[in-house]
Amino acid sequence: MRLTLPATAVLMSLALSALPVHATTLRAKSGAANSQITTQLPRSVRPTHYAVSITPDAKAATFAGHVTIDVQVLQPTASITLNAADLVFGQVQLHSANAGNKAAPANATVRIDADNETAIFTFGKTIKPGKYRLDMAYTGLIGSQAVGLFSLDYANADGPRRALYTQFENASARRMIPSWDEPNYKATFALQATVPAGQLAVSNMPIATTTTLADGRQQVTFGRSPTMSTYLLFFGLGDFERATLQAEGTELGVITQRGALPQAQFALDSSAAVLREYNNYFGVRYPLPKLDNIAAPGRSQFFGAMENWGAIFTFERVMLLDPTISTQTDKERAFSIAAHEIAHQWFGNLVTMQWWDDLWLNEGFASWMESRTTTRLHPEWQTALDAVAMRDDAMNLDAFITTHPVVQHVDTVEQASQAFDAITYKKGESVIGMLENYVGETAWRDGVRAYMKTHAYGNTTSDDLWRAVEKTAGVGKPIMAIAHDFTLQPGVPMIRVDDVQCKAGTSTITLSQSEFSRDQPGKAPRAWRVPVSVQLVGSSDRISTLVVGGKATLTVPGCGAVLVNAGQSGYYRTAYSAPVFNTLAAQFPVMAPIDQLGVMADSWALGVTGLQPMRDFLNLAAAAPLSAEPRVWKTIASAFQQINDYYKSDPARQKTFSTFAIARLTPMLTQLGWTARAGEADTVPSLREQLIDVLSELDDPVTIAEARRRFAAQDRDPTAVPAAIRKTIMAVVIEHADAPTWEAMRQLASAEKSPMIKGDLYQLLSTSKNPSLAAQAMALALTDEPGVTTSAGMLAGVSVKYPDLAFDFALANMARVNERVDASSLSRFFPSLASKSASPDMIVKVKAYADAHLAAGSRRDADTAVARIKDRMRIVAERLPEIDRWLADAAGGTRVN
Repeated sequence: MRLTLPATAVLMSLALSALPVHATTLRAKSGAANSQITTQLPRSVRPTHYAVSITPDAKAATFAGHVTIDVQVLQPTASITLNAADLVFGQVQLHSANAGNKAAPANATVRIDADNETAIFTFGKTIKPGKYRLDMAYTGLIGSQAVGLFSLDYANADGPRRALYTQFENASARRMIPSWDEPNYKATFALQATVPAGQLAVSNMPIATTTTLADGRQQVTFGRSPTMSTYLLFFGLGDFERATLQAEGTELGVITQRGALPQAQFALDSSAAVLREYNNYFGVRYPLPKLDNIAAPGRSQFFGAMENWGAIFTFERVMLLDPTISTQTDKERAFSIAAHEIAHQWFGNLVTMQWWDDLWLNEGFASWMESRTTTRLHPEWQTALDAVAMRDDAMNLDAFITTHPVVQHVDTVEQASQAFDAITYKKGESVIGMLENYVGETAWRDGVRAYMKTHAYGNTTSDDLWRAVEKTAGVGKPIMAIAHDFTLQPGVPMIRVDDVQCKAGTSTITLSQSEFSRDQPGKAPRAWRVPVSVQLVGSSDRISTLVVGGKATLTVPGCGAVLVNAGQSGYYRTAYSAPVFNTLAAQFPVMAPIDQLGVMADSWALGVTGLQPMRDFLNLAAAAPLSAEPRVWKTIASAFQQINDYYKSDPARQKTFSTFAIARLTPMLTQLGWTARAGEADTVPSLREQLIDVLSELDDPVTIAEARRRFAAQDRDPTAVPAAIRKTIMAVVIEHADAPTWEAMRQLASAEKSPMIKGDLYQLLSTSKNPSLAAQAMALALTDEPGVTTSAGMLAGVSVKYPDLAFDFALANMARVNERVDASSLSRFFPSLASKSASPDMIVKVKAYADAHLAAGSRRDADTAVARIKDRMRIVAERLPEIDRWLADAAGGTRVN
């Protein structure tokens, strides 16, 4: 699954019970021999095959279902318990499948445990070990959010439409099929659906047969799936079109609403390139006969795409490329998401974690493969440089007291939902990248190949992967020990460069290891074994060492500026002593771009935490040449935007800073221009977008006027609003709109025929700087006009500028808000609305909300929101005076070192 980013910015309150607190842990029968698997079901019965038949009624939002499950009873039992949610059962029977047993089927008494989302069947006798068929008829509900079997309504040029899709991760297969809805219960699936004629049905496997019934409906039977977990099953139905191509012996397909198929061509072509790459890398070929990518209108506040085996689900806004509005950033995102979800076809689908404790095995690895593959297949995008920002996102969460280990114990379904965060995805990816760099690309790949072959169609824990890599890494590479340090304990190591001495042409570098924390000053540091790379700026020699026991001394040939974490593969902060940093900063212009980004990221993070002077970052930002790599300028612009936001409670001081920031960024935008130039690098368009956006946020009158001029001129001048910056220009206009302009943009959104563009326009309506228009956007969000899947995003959009306003509004309208947030976002949405506040009153409100609405084990996001609010308050109180002094010195022509 690919998260909707920022992952923690838009997720919701607990209206679903945390399941269940009495979860037990049993010995695994597969994977690591001594591993422990959490379970919420008795282990006395195990499914082997599901034969499922469903008849959806999209208009009535209900469906009828029938399933026959082949099961093995492993020990005598008085009942059979499985997962079921919001299902109503008819007849349930148990048939013996033991050879020679002709006993009549046993009818079940059904008891529903709604709190624990289970159904318990008793048959009036003890069921002996053996093979059986459990036969069930039932009915269920079709929801309007991306949970279970759900509908998405949209309108196109042909009028209103309703399409059906499923979203089962992490525990919602139980909403369509009574099932053992845990990843360790793998089975095969045969799905049959009765559907209206003229609509296209899609599932994990190709259609085997289609029969026309007497009433005109069609009965579609799909092929039998491989052995897989319930959360990977998929069903979709609607007025769809499909395009295909053959690659590597697999039929690749894209499926869209009718009329949108051309916008999916890039996704289709990209899938072919990625599949070839992965077949080679994993050493195990993709095993299914087809792989579809299904584009759906609407959106979720939790995810952008889902890796169902053979039937990837992706929201249109992150898959389709509309030539009238899509940008280079959209194109890169579409590719990376396809690369992420296709990686899951191996890591997650072919080999699956035993339980949600090891979710990172799915997500961290898919994220790493996504980044690796995007870099390999599109080097012109320079996405390797994104590794620093990705690592920073993880560290910024990992440095709070509310963090958690990469491998975390999960007891409940709600806790599993909360595990989809930057630690799981981005720290997981960073740790993999660090370990690959430590053992070497070939040894790492060989270990992954061995892991895939050994555990295909099975379930594993993290240690299964570490064992495989340790075997291929060679003697003296303690992979298991290093991996445990970085995945079984939370937190961010900090490598201090205490001293550098150069004598006789050799530099001796003294390092020590502590811990980087944003909210625990002076805490006793945890210990890590840290792979560290050191290089002198300008030298091609890179020395690597393993910092063990908290200290290390190493020597490098030559004298000069010392760069630690050269290449930026390590998951740690680097803190230089003042003399060492000043020497390094003087060489900043000649560093490799990825190291420029790494030094800036560390100096910013250490600066806002008070572990390094803020002037160190500001001096780098002030001195960066216009010729610097675009991502360096994106980093500078992003930091200026954050600082400007920290000043928002003090307009006079904010104006002083914004004047400086505008003066620093404007020459870069002037150099790029507002329209693309022939031959410009692919890295330029996204910088142009960001500079316009940030200058608008800084209230730059020139940028605002130019955006308004272009927007007003578009009807008479087709070149005034190029597609590449259409969304950016509209964003500036809406951000600074008066009431008539905002209303005109609302009418534009209402009239838009493309569901994808319509959703983007309504989202933009939530970004106004005018608080009364922000309130108007929130009121609009709770109507049916924007679409029920757009509502939560609009509230989250308001919270970026007005967190207190958004939180209070959502709390006052909790019942209506809860209806518009998918269940996988429960427990996360309200805290996320508050997290950008800097008010002590908001801390009280978040805690009161958590006390009233969250289970004790589901409060991590609320606690993290409180930690972030406290962090912002500290930065405002302690760091802004530093910035004030630096601005005064800069205005006076003084640069303080």
